[in-house]
Amino acid sequence: MNASKKTALVTGASSGIGRETAIKLAKKGFDVIAAARREKQLNSLADQFQNITPKQVDFSQSEQTEIFCQYLSELQDPVTVLVNNAGYSIRGALEDVSIDAIRRLFEVDLFALIRVTQACLPGMRKLRKGTIINLSSIVGKFTFPCSGVYAAAKYAVEGITDGLRLELAPFGIKVVAIRPGPIATEFNEVSNNLSGDLMTKTDPDYKPIYQTAGAATGKLFEGLSIPGPDLIADLILEAISSNTPEVAYSAGPLSDEFLRKRENLDDKNFHDFILKKFHLADLHI
Repeated sequence: MNASKKTALVTGASSGIGRETAIKLAKKGFDVIAAARREKQLNSLADQFQNITPKQVDFSQSEQTEIFCQYLSELQDPVTVLVNNAGYSIRGALEDVSIDAIRRLFEVDLFALIRVTQACLPGMRKLRKGTIINLSSIVGKFTFPCSGVYAAAKYAVEGITDGLRLELAPFGIKVVAIRPGPIATEFNEVSNNLSGDLMTKTDPDYKPIYQTAGAATGKLFEGLSIPGPDLIADLILEAISSNTPEVAYSAGPLSDEFLRKRENLDDKNFHDFILKKFHLADLHI
């Protein structure tokens, strides 16, 4: 083991926040393991930076995750910075989302995160140092209409993060949640493709809900300037670089408004706020 060597792992590193984070860590002198499903994009990264090692993993497949975790457990220089970024969203009223689609989302967004963390922890504990960054979302603290499945996975990530932070503090291991608002990446396009055109398939009862909430969401985004992934990658680097990072960071459009409301309102009043915000308070079907 080389005591001076710094090894970082970034999951979901083929695009967006993960890609930018891997690049910034490589520029800071880390040996970066970049893990994701799309091999071509990972190889492109590795071609640009000698200290980036591409690892093709489909985290929706538990068998592939296990093979990857075995690789991590055998590293001569253990991971001391883990950025659990892999994840995606699907949208729709709960009744419209298949249980198989929900299982796949939880496999990627939650179970792979847990399993990869478990694989990295022995090395961090041995060194009595390390940083774990878990990508949550502003909807790790509340949900938008028709986003309950994705929010549920992020609620769970928040719980795992809070628990880890308590368990690992005595070892000197830092655990941080990052809660982005909307960011200009492939995330929304992927979500739309995976969700499909639910309006053509849903029961007529739900159509007014999709239409009303969808129109309100569109209005919410009117005139918003959506930042690129650098905003969040910089936050991640800030947390990694700090000896005393915040327990959670948030950034991006809507994050201040909604997270402040969630913090300051009780459950009933926040529920009423969301109903009104998405024009559902007066919708009676």
